[in-house]
Amino acid sequence: MRRLILSIFLFFGIFTLPAQAQTFNGEPLAHTFSVVAIDKEAGLMGVAVQSHWFSVGSIVAWAEPGVGVVATQSLVNVSFGPRGLALLKSGKTPKEALAELLSTDKAASYRQVALLDTEGRVATHTGKNCIAEASHIIGNGFSVQANMMLNKKVVPAMAKAFETTNAPLPERLIAVLKAAQKAGGDIRGQQSAAIKIVRIKPTGKIWQDVVMDLRVEDNPNAVNEIARIVRVYRAYEHMNKGDLALEKKDKQAALQEYSAAEAMFPQNTEMKFWHAVALANLGSVKQALPLFAQVFSRDPNYRTLTKRLIPNGMLKVNVHDFKRILQAGIDLKR
Repeated sequence: MRRLILSIFLFFGIFTLPAQAQTFNGEPLAHTFSVVAIDKEAGLMGVAVQSHWFSVGSIVAWAEPGVGVVATQSLVNVSFGPRGLALLKSGKTPKEALAELLSTDKAASYRQVALLDTEGRVATHTGKNCIAEASHIIGNGFSVQANMMLNKKVVPAMAKAFETTNAPLPERLIAVLKAAQKAGGDIRGQQSAAIKIVRIKPTGKIWQDVVMDLRVEDNPNAVNEIARIVRVYRAYEHMNKGDLALEKKDKQAALQEYSAAEAMFPQNTEMKFWHAVALANLGSVKQALPLFAQVFSRDPNYRTLTKRLIPNGMLKVNVHDFKRILQAGIDLKR
């Protein structure tokens, strides 16, 4: 549909792309708002984006540990993402990398792109032919940019949100997206969102250096949904820390972490289940029984799963306590 609309606009002369740009048939029209930013104290940098376009994160948001982040949008030249990172990796400053990207781009006036490196240097371009309202603001260690917005308030609201929000980098980026939406956002509404956070100094272990990589592909409330998913991510961080504490036989820390996760999402059955398992393994079967009862009442399959944890040693209780666990919740129904 969007390609049809673009073709109609071109046919009637509502706007005209350069002749060379008309050959870029595969370029998506990801008009959007985004933020690139760094948190040197935390050792993190990242990018977050929202657009009324399907799977915006797969084309707009780019980040590489130890290198930098890129947001490429408007009439998107997707290659600006990997090419921009490659230029930064080669030693180019964001300003130099941006100049090189645009120098060979015949549709530069329709592009919007921001680059940030590990030193916090930023370079941003908003082409003169980006659909209004379109602009960007560069601040200390960040850049916010948007096009096809409902009004001129969106970008200033984004910059203010970043500068005034006291939170870890992911939550700070989410605050920027929320501020953009509250100010009016994309004139077409919402559809997808993404956030990607990487380490400034990589360890060489990509599974650790990409700290967060979350997407909402198709949702009419994409900003609130990406915010919710980040919160879920935080809850599972507590679960993972609880598992690590168990490995170190730190009972108190494990229970604190599991309780923190469960408190964030009390309706999450799986979190409650593993909390109960942890309590049982730590010898606190009496405390675990009410949790097992709640879990089993919500989903009987977890009773079957509990049985499967005995053979591989993931549930270490004696026969008596195991029977008590399986009986949890049953007596309450009588």
